[in-house]
Amino acid sequence: MSNVIPYILYSVGGVIILSIIIWVMSLRVIVAPNVVHIVQRSKTTVSYGTGHSAGNTYYEFPGWLPIIGVTVRQLPVNNFDVALTAYEAYDKDRLPFLVDVKAFFRIANTNAAAQKVASFEELVDQLTSIVQGAVRSILAKSELDKIMSERSTYGEQFTRDVFTQLTQWGVEPVKNIELMDVRDARDSRVIENIMAKKKSEIEKDSRKTVAENLKLAQQAEIDADQQVKVKKADADRIVGTQQAESDKAVGISREQSSQAIQDEAKITAEKLMSVKQVNVVRQAEIEKQSAIVTAEQQKAQIQINADAQKYETVISADADKYRIEQTSVAKLTEKQNEAKGILAVGQSNAEAEKLNQLASVTAQTTLAKEVGQNKQYQDYLVRIKEVEASIEVGVEQAKNIGNAEIKIIANTGDVQGGIKSIGELFTPKGGTNAAGMLEALKQTESGRELLNSLMALMNKKADD
Repeated sequence: MSNVIPYILYSVGGVIILSIIIWVMSLRVIVAPNVVHIVQRSKTTVSYGTGHSAGNTYYEFPGWLPIIGVTVRQLPVNNFDVALTAYEAYDKDRLPFLVDVKAFFRIANTNAAAQKVASFEELVDQLTSIVQGAVRSILAKSELDKIMSERSTYGEQFTRDVFTQLTQWGVEPVKNIELMDVRDARDSRVIENIMAKKKSEIEKDSRKTVAENLKLAQQAEIDADQQVKVKKADADRIVGTQQAESDKAVGISREQSSQAIQDEAKITAEKLMSVKQVNVVRQAEIEKQSAIVTAEQQKAQIQINADAQKYETVISADADKYRIEQTSVAKLTEKQNEAKGILAVGQSNAEAEKLNQLASVTAQTTLAKEVGQNKQYQDYLVRIKEVEASIEVGVEQAKNIGNAEIKIIANTGDVQGGIKSIGELFTPKGGTNAAGMLEALKQTESGRELLNSLMALMNKKADD
C-alpha cells in the first residue's frame, strides 16, 4: 500500500504537467500573411506578422495571468478602401451636390494604429471622417462647374490634405483619392442645368460646324468657277504672249545686230583708251618711282647730315666735358697741395711752440729744483719780493692819498711809518679805534658840538 501512493502521485503530477504543456502549445498563434497582431504585454507592445522582426508566431497567454498575460489586437496589412457614396457637399456658392469618393489605404505603422484605435472597424470609421472633412473643405473653395471639369486634380488635393493626418494614424495612401462621380442632390437640378448648358453648347458648336462646312462648300464652288475662268484667260494670254514674243524676237534680233556693231566699235574705242590709260599710268608710275627715289636720297642725305652733326656735337660735348674734368682735377690738386702746405706750416709752428714751451718749463723746472736745494738763495728771493711789494704798496698809497686830498703829518720819525699809521685807519683795528674816538667825543659838550657841525656840513654838501 505504501508503494502505490507515490506511484499515484507521480502519475497525477505527470498528467498535470502534460496537460499544462498541451495547454501552452494550444496558446501558440501563427499570424496569417495578410494580418498583423499587436501584442500588448505588461511593459511592451510588439507587432507579429510577415515581414516583422519579431516573427509571425507568439503565445497568447490570458490577460489575467501576471507578467506573461497579453492583450491582442488584429489589424489587416493588405489594402483596404474607404468609400463615400452620395456624400453631400457644397461648392463655393453654396450649391448642393452629391459626390462619390473612393480611397485606398494600408496600415504602414501597426503600433501607431493600435494606439489610436481599438479595432479595425473603428480605424475605418475614423479614416472615413478624415476623408469627408478633406472633401468638404476642398470642394467648398471651388465652383461646381470647375469641379465637374477638373475632377482628377481634386483627387490629388484630397490626398495631399489627408496625408499628414494619415501618418498620425499609422496609415498611408496606396494611390490618390478618386472623385468618382458628381451629381445633383435631392430636389436640385444644378448639375442637370449645367449638363443642358453643355448640350446646348455642343449643339451650337455642331450647327456652327455644319454652317461652316456649307460655307466652305459654296466657296469651293465659287473658287472652282473662278479657276476655270482664270485658266481660260491664262490660255488666251499665253497665245497673245507667244505672238508678242515672236514679234519681239524679230525686233530684238534686228536691234541686237545693230547693237553688236555698236558694241564692237565701243570695244575698239575702249581698247584704244585702255592703251592710252596704260601709257599714262606707266608714265605716272615711272614719275612716282623717280620721286620716291629722289625723296629717299634726300632723306638719306638729311640722315647723314644729322648723324654728322650729332657726331660733331657729341665730340664737342665730350671735349668740353674732358676740359672741365681736367680743370676740376687741377683745381682739386692745387687745393690739396695748399691744404698740405698749410698743414705742414701749422705742424711746424705747433712743434716750435711745443719746443718753446718745453724749454720754458724745463728752465723753470731746473730753477725750481736749484731753488729748492739752496736755502740762502730762497731767502734772497723772498726779500726781493718783499721789496717789490713794498714799492708797489707805497706807490698805490701815494696815489690814493694824493687823490683823497689828505694831509699827513708824520711825527713817528719817517714817512713810511706815518703812512703805515694812516693805513691802519682802513683796517678793522683802525675802524674800532675810530668808533671809540667818536664815542668819546659824544661824551663831552665840545665833542658833541663838533660832531653836529660835521654832520650839518656833510648834509649841506650832500644837498649841493
